[in-house]
This record gives sequence, C-alpha cells and structure tokens, in this order.
Amino acid sequence: MATRGLMIAAPRSGSGKTTLTLGLLRALRNAGVAVASAKCGPDYIDGNFHQAASGHPSVNLDSWAMSPELMAGLAAGVGGDCDLVICEALMGLFDGVPGPAGRSGSSADIAAALGWPVLLVIDASGQSQSAAAVVKGCATYDPRILIAGVVLNRLGSPRHARLATEAIEALGIPVVGALPRSDAIALPERHLGLVQAGETDDLDRRLDAIAEFVAAHARIDAVRALAAPGSFGRVESPSGPAIPPPGQRIAVARDAAFSFLYPHMLQGWRAAGAEISFFSPLEDQAPDPSCDACWLPGGYPELHAGRLASARRSLDGLRSFARTRPVHGECGGYMVLGQTLTDAAGVVHPMAGLLGVATSFARRKLQLGYRKARLLETGCLGPAGTELRGHEFHYASIEAQGDDPPLAEISDAYGGAPAPAGHRRGLVSGSFFHVIAKAS
Repeated sequence: MATRGLMIAAPRSGSGKTTLTLGLLRALRNAGVAVASAKCGPDYIDGNFHQAASGHPSVNLDSWAMSPELMAGLAAGVGGDCDLVICEALMGLFDGVPGPAGRSGSSADIAAALGWPVLLVIDASGQSQSAAAVVKGCATYDPRILIAGVVLNRLGSPRHARLATEAIEALGIPVVGALPRSDAIALPERHLGLVQAGETDDLDRRLDAIAEFVAAHARIDAVRALAAPGSFGRVESPSGPAIPPPGQRIAVARDAAFSFLYPHMLQGWRAAGAEISFFSPLEDQAPDPSCDACWLPGGYPELHAGRLASARRSLDGLRSFARTRPVHGECGGYMVLGQTLTDAAGVVHPMAGLLGVATSFARRKLQLGYRKARLLETGCLGPAGTELRGHEFHYASIEAQGDDPPLAEISDAYGGAPAPAGHRRGLVSGSFFHVIAKAS
C-alpha cells in the first residue's frame, strides 16, 4: 500500500502554508512519526527547510514539467520508508498555467493525480463567517480533489475562532487548527524567498518553536488522521533520471552561492550510475580533475561576488577543466561562467570568462515563470533538438551578450514565440533556464 499523504494548501499565497507544514513536520518527528515531505512546483528553498524539520529528504513534484509517471515515482519514492508524507502546495491551490488536463502545474493537479486529500489553510484576518464561503468554493470548484479539513490562521481572538469554525464545520468540513496571529515564529526572508535553511541562524530552535506553536493550536492527531494512501496508478521507477547524467563522474558546485539543484536530479543521476563530487568555489576549491563533467547550479553568487572573484584556485581550475570537458551553468552558475557580474551596489566583479555574457544586479528586473527549451546543439543537457521543461526565476539583467551562439530556443508556458537564450562556447554552456525534466 502507498504511504499515506496529505497536501497543505491555501486559496492564495501568504496564507501560512510553510509555517504550518514546518510545524507539522517537526511536531510529528518529535512525536516519533517517520514523516517525509514534498513541495509542489519549482522551489529550491522550502524543501531544505522541510528536510531540516523532518529529518528526511524532500522532493519537488511538478505537474507541468514532469511526466505523470515520473511525478508518481518520485512521490512513491520519498514516502517509501515513512509513515506519512506531507506535501506543501504552491501559490493558491488551483493556480497554474495553460496546459492539458492535469498538466497545468497547479497543486490541485498534483493532489488529484496522487490521491492525496487537502488540508486547507485559511488566513482568517479581516473575516469570520465569510471564511466558510471561501472553503465551500475550494471544496466544490474541482471535483477531483477532497478538502479533508481546515486550519484557520491569523485569528484575533477566541470569539473570532469560534465564529469562523462554526460556519466552516456547518459545511461538514472539520476545523483541526486555529492559529492566532504571531510574529514570533517568522523566518527571515530575502529577494528569492526565505533565507536558505543552511544560512538561517538557530534553525533547530526556530523549527522547535514553530512546532510548539502549531501543536498548541492544532490537533496533530486529527491532522494525521486526514491523510490517505496515494492512488498513484502506474508508477515509473522513482530512480529514473529526469535528464540523463552529463557524465559518469560529475563535479557539482555546492555552497551558499551554488545551492539550487533539485534533489530529483541528483537522485536520478546517481540511480543511472553516475558519481557526484561536490566542491565549493567559496572555499576556493576547483572541480575534481578526475571528473568528466562539471555542473554549476544556481544560487546567490551576487551576494558573494567579491569572494568568488578572488577565488583564484577555483576559477583557474574551472578554466582548466573546461578546456577538455563539458561545463554547464544554470542561472547563478551561468553568471559566474560569464565575463563579469555587477552586484547590487554597482561594483563590477570579474568572473570565469568562459562565456562572453556580462550580467548585473544594479538594475533589478524580475524574470519568473515556466519555460520550454529546445537545445540547438548537443551538450550537457542532451542532444541537439532535445526538448526540456523548467523555469526561470532571477532579478539579473544581461549587460552584454558577447559573441557566443545561443544554447537553446526558449518560450514561456503561454504560447509566446521561441527566442534564443543562453550561450555556448566550445564545451561550456549556460543559461538562466533551470531544467526540471525532459519534455513528455
């Protein structure tokens, strides 16, 4: 039987999904429950907090970018040795992009595909009985999903809680938590979301405080009872790679500047027989010369640009590696492969110079959304003509393109015309595009 699962969702962003998810994960772990987690959609940050809270790996699930079989396999794999999987939704429960039925990228698509009930978080500030109308709308909008229970958040008083609870439970949907307003459990944030788990001071203490808060105001046993076994149907092996590994032995940059690599990518590469060798450019480490490919993930190089520019051993090692073996950079990694990176203060920092592009944070402009890519030449991401699905999320701008040819033709999820993006030079390639999986 599939592991029992429950999705934590809300009608809109900012309702308290992450706080509730982290509190439940840590409270259940403290109670001796083996609990795993998942995160809907493209998000590099929340999953690391999930893992810190639960002690088990987290995985991303994406109904737009992943095939149904891959998504089901990943869900089955993450819950394989646990009693329960808690999946945090993205944005509003039904928010997605145009696509075939079940492939919009919405959290509702994932709940429906995996057969997991939904625990709805309602930000009740500024309303009381009207919260029941929102719950009823969510419960009837999509017949594929089950709203199994509600947690009320940001309540102002016991009377406020009573009015909203009675109205919702009159619909036949239980209210299993009523969280008062509190700023004491907030986690620090920066421009791409929460400050990363590994950089958050006193993270365990903060997680325990969130767990105590949630346990004091929600019925943990009742929440756990709402979960149901998944109905995954045909399950592709969870170890199948989303894209083939770029080499047998892969050097992967990993530190505070290079942390945005999805767990399912590493999991798939390892399952396909590849070995991973991590190195830290911030610690002036070079890629292991015994590797036959190098991958620079995204992250926050703009916050560490001076340190990266002065890491001579790391940059020289990267240049030497690129003379004979492929190197690929995603987003932040792409910026480091370029000529220069200008930080938010306008200071220009020299980078690896392996691509002609120059990037800047001096004029911030948000680029956000799903992307389709078709490779123009064979390289780390696959043969020429390969179609990939992924996303873009950054504030950087390109100050100079250089003379390198484009890596791919990329379009958005709304039918926009494909346009050249990224760059390639010899064995080096990069773009702002974060790959999630091969198109299917």
